[in-house]
Amino acid sequence: MLGNFTFYNPTRLHFGKDSLSALAEELRGFGPKVLLTYGGGSVKRTGIYDKVTAVLREEGKTVVELPGVMPNPTVEKLREGAALARENKVDLILAVGGGSVVDYAKGVAASAWCEEDPWEKYYLRQENPSCPLIPVGAVLTMVGTGSEMNGGSVITNHADHLKIGKVFGPENFPRFTILNPEFTYTVPKYQMVAGFFDIMSHIMEQYFSGEDDNTSDYLSEGLMRSLIASSLKAVENPQDYEARSNIMWTATWALNTLTKMGKGQDWQVHMIGQSIGAFTDATHGMTLSAVSPAYYRHIMPYGLAKFVRWAQVVWNVRGEGLTDEEIASRGIDALEEWMRKIGLVMHVEELGVTEDMLEGIAAGAPSIATAYKPLTKQEIIDILRQSK
Repeated sequence: MLGNFTFYNPTRLHFGKDSLSALAEELRGFGPKVLLTYGGGSVKRTGIYDKVTAVLREEGKTVVELPGVMPNPTVEKLREGAALARENKVDLILAVGGGSVVDYAKGVAASAWCEEDPWEKYYLRQENPSCPLIPVGAVLTMVGTGSEMNGGSVITNHADHLKIGKVFGPENFPRFTILNPEFTYTVPKYQMVAGFFDIMSHIMEQYFSGEDDNTSDYLSEGLMRSLIASSLKAVENPQDYEARSNIMWTATWALNTLTKMGKGQDWQVHMIGQSIGAFTDATHGMTLSAVSPAYYRHIMPYGLAKFVRWAQVVWNVRGEGLTDEEIASRGIDALEEWMRKIGLVMHVEELGVTEDMLEGIAAGAPSIATAYKPLTKQEIIDILRQSK
């Protein structure tokens, strides 16, 4: 492995069918006021809301509720949450939901006591907090983002057609997360498989960088193989506990900073996907799936050795009698076949992308210098056209 790095992750995880039983003890480590934030009505329909609020009551917490967090949290919602947390002087933000809710909670945690506009400070200028942070905890109901064990917080500004992620430091990671695979059973298939591809994209964007023999790449290969096998089972039977538990655990390790160690990383697909989301409000994982095949075919010649390794190790492509280019291309073929099997969006037009949006999407997707092939604006437009 090349380079120097420090690995530190302060999030405590409670995993399994009985993991919610750890919530009471976790709550005892914080003050009496809890901001409970969640999305739409799904947490109430599934009974998760009742289970969580019962624990909050038993622990004597004063609960301030902040519902209505959307799949792509907006800057307006961020400001609303920051004001509510500040006015009530809450001691903990408890996010119950998927990655968007956890992302949102971290943004609120950093914004409540910030004297500057959080959109300007954190998302446009990418500055770090200079104010007190409210602790965050999470009860996860949907997998994909890895937000349960990282500092990521993605916020959308529809007025400016921008969707930007801020990666906060460990001081703003969730202090604890409850991971019960059974809580993910009722997620609709479209959202479920979108989450699966978000996981895959996280791994690939860290994997496809560098040329050294890096332990992080071996970890990534194992995570990808596990995800492929378990996702096919979960699509057939969404209540396959073993499959859903494997996927939940893979999602957490895909983006908790472990597999990026010693890596330059890519993240170009995420830049394009997030920009698509800023224009269309499409589901995040589907914005990634729609552009990934075209993107990876475009950069394949610039990282050919890694694509050959990926095809053979992850997708079991046999290389006898084939050139390196053919082996690598068959790996991308295998990726596309898996994507179709689990039901992912394969074309940006399905997400509402139109020709007149391409310039704006490309402008909102900055080029990544550490990618195998940093892209020009025109190359991004070409990839979008190839993805139509």
